[in-house]
Amino acid sequence: MNLVLYTKNNCIQCKMTKRFLEQNNIEFEERNITDEPEYIEYLKNKGFQSVPVLENNSEPIINGFRPDQLKELIATL
Repeated sequence: MNLVLYTKNNCIQCKMTKRFLEQNNIEFEERNITDEPEYIEYLKNKGFQSVPVLENNSEPIINGFRPDQLKELIATL
């Protein structure tokens, strides 16, 4: 599994998603669109207008803070 979490500064949902993953010892790469604005266009091309976006192997699996879907994700690991 190759998880990438797209976030931005001062985003509560991003912080909550990141904290959930960290508390459950899920490895992921964070890409902050505030610090790396080139990812903004990438996300727009995939149809997203907001973060957080969690991808697995370049396929979006969760948009927004969704503890229900995050729990399903860790159950499959």
